[in-house]
Amino acid sequence: MQQLQFEASWDKALAVEDRQKIESIFSETKHLNISGILCSPIREAINHKEALLVSVLIHNFTDDTLSLNKARLLYSVQGEVIADKVFTLPSLAVSSQVSMPWTFIFPRGSYIPHTTFENGRLEIL
Repeated sequence: MQQLQFEASWDKALAVEDRQKIESIFSETKHLNISGILCSPIREAINHKEALLVSVLIHNFTDDTLSLNKARLLYSVQGEVIADKVFTLPSLAVSSQVSMPWTFIFPRGSYIPHTTFENGRLEIL
Protein backbone atom coordinates (compact mmCIF):
# COMPACT_ATOMS: atom_id res chain seq x y z
CA MET A 1 0.00 0.00 0.00
CA GLN A 2 1.31 3.44 -0.96
CA GLN A 3 2.70 5.56 1.90
CA LEU A 4 3.38 9.30 2.08
CA GLN A 5 6.84 10.25 3.35
CA PHE A 6 8.66 13.55 3.69
CA GLU A 7 12.40 14.07 3.41
CA ALA A 8 13.69 15.28 6.82
CA SER A 9 14.24 18.93 5.83
CA TRP A 10 10.78 19.09 4.23
CA ASP A 11 9.21 17.55 7.31
CA LYS A 12 10.70 20.27 9.53
CA ALA A 13 10.13 23.30 7.29
CA LEU A 14 6.79 22.58 5.62
CA ALA A 15 4.00 25.04 6.39
CA VAL A 16 0.74 23.57 7.67
CA GLU A 17 -1.17 24.68 4.54
CA ASP A 18 1.42 23.12 2.23
CA ARG A 19 1.39 19.86 4.21
CA GLN A 20 -2.41 19.74 3.95
CA LYS A 21 -2.25 20.37 0.19
CA ILE A 22 0.28 17.57 -0.26
CA GLU A 23 -1.77 15.19 1.90
CA SER A 24 -4.85 16.04 -0.16
CA ILE A 25 -3.02 15.35 -3.45
CA PHE A 26 -1.74 12.07 -1.99
CA SER A 27 -5.26 11.02 -0.94
CA GLU A 28 -6.57 11.73 -4.44
CA THR A 29 -3.77 9.90 -6.27
CA LYS A 30 -2.49 7.08 -4.04
CA HIS A 31 -4.85 4.47 -5.49
CA LEU A 32 -4.07 5.08 -9.16
CA ASN A 33 -3.68 1.79 -10.93
CA ILE A 34 -0.26 2.24 -12.52
CA SER A 35 2.97 0.31 -12.14
CA GLY A 36 5.55 3.04 -12.71
CA ILE A 37 6.58 6.48 -11.54
CA LEU A 38 4.04 9.29 -11.54
CA CYS A 39 4.60 12.96 -10.65
CA SER A 40 1.52 14.82 -9.41
CA PRO A 41 1.90 18.61 -9.62
CA ILE A 42 1.95 20.66 -6.43
CA ARG A 43 3.10 24.10 -7.63
CA GLU A 44 5.30 25.92 -10.12
CA ALA A 45 7.11 29.22 -9.65
CA ILE A 46 9.93 31.41 -10.91
CA ASN A 47 12.33 32.44 -8.13
CA HIS A 48 14.49 35.56 -7.68
CA LYS A 49 17.27 33.95 -9.78
CA GLU A 50 14.75 33.36 -12.58
CA ALA A 51 14.94 29.60 -12.08
CA LEU A 52 11.83 27.53 -12.71
CA LEU A 53 10.81 25.63 -9.57
CA VAL A 54 8.58 22.62 -10.16
CA SER A 55 7.21 20.98 -7.01
CA VAL A 56 5.65 17.56 -7.45
CA LEU A 57 4.55 14.58 -5.43
CA ILE A 58 6.62 11.69 -6.76
CA HIS A 59 4.71 8.40 -6.58
CA ASN A 60 6.89 5.31 -6.81
CA PHE A 61 4.43 2.55 -7.63
CA THR A 62 7.28 0.17 -8.57
CA ASP A 63 8.99 -2.57 -6.58
CA ASP A 64 12.35 -0.76 -6.73
CA THR A 65 13.77 2.34 -5.04
CA LEU A 66 13.83 5.39 -7.30
CA SER A 67 17.10 7.29 -7.30
CA LEU A 68 18.02 10.05 -9.68
CA ASN A 69 21.45 9.47 -11.15
CA LYS A 70 21.74 11.18 -14.52
CA ALA A 71 17.97 11.01 -14.90
CA ARG A 72 16.41 13.06 -17.66
CA LEU A 73 13.39 15.10 -16.61
CA LEU A 74 10.97 16.77 -19.00
CA TYR A 75 8.52 19.46 -17.97
CA SER A 76 5.76 20.20 -20.45
CA VAL A 77 2.83 22.60 -20.47
CA GLN A 78 -0.12 21.92 -22.77
CA GLY A 79 1.91 19.25 -24.57
CA GLU A 80 4.89 21.54 -25.28
CA VAL A 81 8.20 20.57 -23.65
CA ILE A 82 9.53 23.72 -22.02
CA ALA A 83 12.26 22.23 -19.81
CA ASP A 84 14.57 19.28 -20.40
CA LYS A 85 17.39 18.68 -17.93
CA VAL A 86 19.45 15.81 -16.54
CA PHE A 87 19.44 15.56 -12.74
CA THR A 88 21.71 13.71 -10.35
CA LEU A 89 20.37 14.00 -6.83
CA PRO A 90 22.12 11.57 -4.46
CA SER A 91 20.00 12.78 -1.53
CA LEU A 92 16.73 11.79 -3.22
CA ALA A 93 15.67 8.17 -2.83
CA VAL A 94 12.02 7.23 -3.05
CA SER A 95 11.43 3.72 -1.75
CA SER A 96 9.08 1.25 -3.34
CA GLN A 97 5.38 2.04 -2.75
CA VAL A 98 6.24 5.50 -1.36
CA SER A 99 5.13 8.97 -2.42
CA MET A 100 7.38 11.93 -1.59
CA PRO A 101 7.22 15.64 -2.43
CA TRP A 102 10.22 17.23 -4.11
CA THR A 103 11.09 20.47 -5.90
CA PHE A 104 13.13 20.33 -9.09
CA ILE A 105 15.01 23.48 -10.07
CA PHE A 106 15.50 24.29 -13.74
CA PRO A 107 18.05 27.15 -13.84
CA ARG A 108 17.53 30.20 -16.01
CA GLY A 109 18.47 29.28 -19.57
CA SER A 110 17.48 25.62 -19.17
CA TYR A 111 13.80 26.23 -19.88
CA ILE A 112 11.77 28.07 -22.49
CA PRO A 113 10.05 31.14 -21.05
CA HIS A 114 6.32 30.63 -21.12
CA THR A 115 3.27 32.73 -20.31
CA THR A 116 2.22 30.19 -17.68
CA PHE A 117 3.90 27.23 -16.07
CA GLU A 118 0.76 25.98 -14.34
CA ASN A 119 -0.88 22.63 -15.01
CA GLY A 120 2.32 21.21 -16.41
CA ARG A 121 3.50 17.65 -16.42
CA LEU A 122 6.85 16.43 -15.12
CA GLU A 123 8.18 13.15 -16.49
CA ILE A 124 11.17 11.21 -15.19
CA LEU A 125 12.70 9.27 -18.07
